[in-house]
Amino acid sequence: MALSKLERRVRIKHRIRKIVNGTATKPRLSVFRSNKEIYAQIIDDVNGVTLASVSSRDKDITANTKAEAAVAVGKAIAEKATKAGIETVAFDRNGYLYHGRVKVLADAAREAGLKF
Repeated sequence: MALSKLERRVRIKHRIRKIVNGTATKPRLSVFRSNKEIYAQIIDDVNGVTLASVSSRDKDITANTKAEAAVAVGKAIAEKATKAGIETVAFDRNGYLYHGRVKVLADAAREAGLKF
């Protein structure tokens, strides 16, 4: 029986989350991608706290294409992380394949100084 795209992504997500956990010293950078928008959060899983979050829906992020929005979100989350004193994170692609907007966001965050 074939799985739907969502069921497949959720299975991959659970497989990833068994390995990738965020701590206070190395939080998790989680990416969520919808059809229109892209979101990024830096999460401390031990304390259950979101340390920083950025979305392409934020007023200060302007972009013409979805890929440009991903670049802007990647840079913004890296800036927020450095302001919060976070240098290294564990990247959680949330079950999405590492290409397209997810890869663009990750590359932009790396360029802005985040290590993962």
